[in-house]
Amino acid sequence: MVDWMDEGVVLSVRPHGEAGAIALLLTREHGSHAGLVRGHRRLGPLQPGTRVQAHWRARLSDQLGTYMLDPLDCPAAGLLDDPLRLAALASACAVLEGALPERAAYPAIHDGLIALLDGLGGEYWGAVYVLWELELLAALGFGLDLQRCAVTGGNDRLAYVSPKSGRAVSLSAADGYEDRLLPLPGFLRGEGGAEPPEVLAGLTLSGHFVARWLFAQANKPPPAARERFVDRYRRLADTDAQG
Repeated sequence: MVDWMDEGVVLSVRPHGEAGAIALLLTREHGSHAGLVRGHRRLGPLQPGTRVQAHWRARLSDQLGTYMLDPLDCPAAGLLDDPLRLAALASACAVLEGALPERAAYPAIHDGLIALLDGLGGEYWGAVYVLWELELLAALGFGLDLQRCAVTGGNDRLAYVSPKSGRAVSLSAADGYEDRLLPLPGFLRGEGGAEPPEVLAGLTLSGHFVARWLFAQANKPPPAARERFVDRYRRLADTDAQG
């Protein structure tokens, strides 16, 4: 018999049989890990983002195994009146479900998700989400270099990012090539606020590399939940720009 206990966050739940469910958790020490939850309805709804204490058990380590879960906190419950923030939570869980290899431990990614869940309740939650995606890319070995210009090596007037290399480009070096580059919003270079248009630019930037480096290499599209979130946020940014 193999068993362990760990803290985790629910990424997804799908029904299994009449009274069971397959829950995929992002656990701190055991990574993205699935298990069967029997009689899960007695626990209440297991929503994506729910923090749990998990006890996993199986006869052999390579089996699906079963979970006993003790829910600790359900951030989604506090976001029910804010569909946009709820969509951001669903997006984050879907990105992790699709991008992480099964059963590979990434404690920093787990802790980053906890920080994101806490940050979704704050004023600058949109910027927090963009930074979370950039940190996820870095944790998986695909960090962007936003500190110095890829052409000049300087760090002044950084305004764009190369869609191929993920390196920043200064305003002068980008002259004539602006339409081939991704805008670098001010809040990612320590300038200005994080208003909806700037956050949307950040989502476009991080989303380009999430799609290219985390999903396209595996011949998968980005999660539909992320596309829905960005579409919702775009409507917010458009309204903000008009008024």
